[in-house]
Order: sequence, then C-alpha cells, then structure tokens
Amino acid sequence: MVVKADPVDWRLAERVAKRVGGHEPFLDSYHYRSLGPELDDLTAVAEELVAAETGLKSMSGAARARVTTRAGWVSANTASFQRLLRPVLDKMAERASNAWLSPVAQRASAAEIGAVLGWMSTRVLGQYDLLVIEDERPEDQDIVYYVGPNVMALERKYGFDPHQFRLWLALHETTHRAQFTGVAWLRPHFLGLVQEVLDTAEPDLEHFKAVGRQVIEARRRGEDPLADGGLPALFATPEQKAVLDRIGGMMSLLEGHGDVTMDRAGASRIPDAGRFARVLRQRRNSAKGVSRLVQRLLGIEAKLNQYEAGEAFIEAVEARGGPELLNRVWESSDRLPSMTEIRNPQQWIDRVNGACAPATG
Repeated sequence: MVVKADPVDWRLAERVAKRVGGHEPFLDSYHYRSLGPELDDLTAVAEELVAAETGLKSMSGAARARVTTRAGWVSANTASFQRLLRPVLDKMAERASNAWLSPVAQRASAAEIGAVLGWMSTRVLGQYDLLVIEDERPEDQDIVYYVGPNVMALERKYGFDPHQFRLWLALHETTHRAQFTGVAWLRPHFLGLVQEVLDTAEPDLEHFKAVGRQVIEARRRGEDPLADGGLPALFATPEQKAVLDRIGGMMSLLEGHGDVTMDRAGASRIPDAGRFARVLRQRRNSAKGVSRLVQRLLGIEAKLNQYEAGEAFIEAVEARGGPELLNRVWESSDRLPSMTEIRNPQQWIDRVNGACAPATG
C-alpha cells in the first residue's frame, strides 16, 4: 500500500497553534466549572427563542453545547480542516513537485496554519461546527462551541452580566445552527460551493507570480489589493472568485440574520444587548499592528464587514416586503443573494419578485 505524503504536518500545526494561543485565563476558577452546565441550559433556551422568532427549527434534534479551552478549539478546528481539505491535499500530493512535499515545506505550511489558528483561538467566543462528514465520529460534529476562557475574560474586562451575555452568545450560534439544520438544502449547498473552490485549487507557481505582479501594480495605483477578501480572494482564479462571490453573499446574509435574530429573540430577556453589540463591534474594528495585518491578510476584515452589510440588506428587504419577503431566501439556493445583491438589495428584490410574477403574452 502506498501512503501519500501530506503537504501539511498537522500535528506540528496543532502544537504551534496551542503555543500561540498562550495562557488560558480562568481555567482554575470555580466559576469556570459552572460554565458548562449553564451554557447547556442557555443553549436549549436560545434554541427555542430562535425557533419562535424565525420559524426555523432544527431537523437534527436538539443542539449540543460544548465549553472548550483555546487548545480544545484548536484541536476541533484542526480536525475539521483536515476533513474539509482532505481531497485537495490528496490532489496536491499526487500532482505537486517533490519541493511542495519536502519536510521543510511541510513544516512551513504547518507553522503558518498553526499561527493563524492560535491567533484566532484568542479571539473566538462561540462557533457552530457545520461540517458533518458521514464516516466521522458523530459525537464530535454538529456542536455549538463556546471558548470558555475567552468568554469569561471578556465578561470580566467589560463588566458584562454573565447570564445575559452567555444567552446573547447562545442566540447567535443557535441561529446559525437553525439556518443549517432547519433549511434542508442549505448545508449541502454551502459545502458544495466550498468544494467547488477547493476542486479548482492547484499549486500553480506561474499563477502566484502573476498575482504578485498584480499586487505591485495595484499598489502603484494607490489601490488596496487586500480589500476584497485578503489573500484567499487575491489568489483565487476568475472561476473561484465567482464562487467566492456567491459564498460571500450567503455568509453575509447568514451573519446579518444571526445578529438581527439574537437582538430580536432576546429583546425581553437581555436588556444589556445593545451594550454587548457596541462593545463587540468596537472590538472587531479596533485591531491594530500584527492583529490588524492578520485580519487583512486572511480576509477576516472583509468578513467582519459582512455583519453590517447583511443587517443592512435584511433591513432594506423587510422595509419593502416585511419578514415574508425576507423568508424567500430559504426557499431554494437560487433565492440566496450574491454579494452584489447584498450591497444593492433592490436588485435581489426585483429578481425574486420577477421570478414569481405571472407570465404575460
């Protein structure tokens, strides 16, 4: 049996990420031990509130909450990346030159991935794991994660009411779960788009050189080559960019819908929600130095802008046709807005209304 070499040393990536993640605050606090049971209860409450507000109810049973450390979050996401990237990495191993698979290249790739995951592990508060693979352990998938040390550190830093803040977080993450498990076609559609991008990924040195020239030319014109999605968008082919535009529109809608829902569903229970939103928005936009550079390179800065764009899209659509018009996005994948339509909601409204207009002539 021939064993394929992996372009990434995943064990090294995980070790690097855990080192970058650094000290985990509050792990020894007795308050931390009560975090798991409380978030179990709040996740169940949030799921009911989201279903009542949106009409979306999971077809995969009750949500499962898991409080984890930064190191645990790194391990979970390393496993998800391996599952998601397995086909493209196998293809790279088959087609790439030996230089791509040298020990030095494997370690370099691992260090880069590990540094990114480690940095992200210090910022993430909650995450819904939407990746489900049939032949993997079901108990390690379809989980709502909360990074306990980060949640408690933020509560302490800003004086947040813990119960309110944790319910507020749970509302956002269970909204995402309701989207992906309450709309039958949404998860396979999203993973299909991601796979479409990965299937066209090639270790093409000439393409990298051409992108480098484009970056230099853009800088000479005074343009920001990272503004539209960081390095992933920069190195994408025209075909990949078209798919990324569809993914961007979809994620902008989902993130905006998550923020809108968490505010509406928790309105009677979370009087401090407005302050939570302001603080987290400031936190998103206040990155400086290395953190700001990492955000820009990875496209995270562009992703953060999706929250506000998605909320503005929802507001504009509901102003024209109420929740009934907005709910048409859940009818089928061709009802999802593109990134262009997110920025110009009237285009989406015209397209959707035109699709259901009676034939004439």
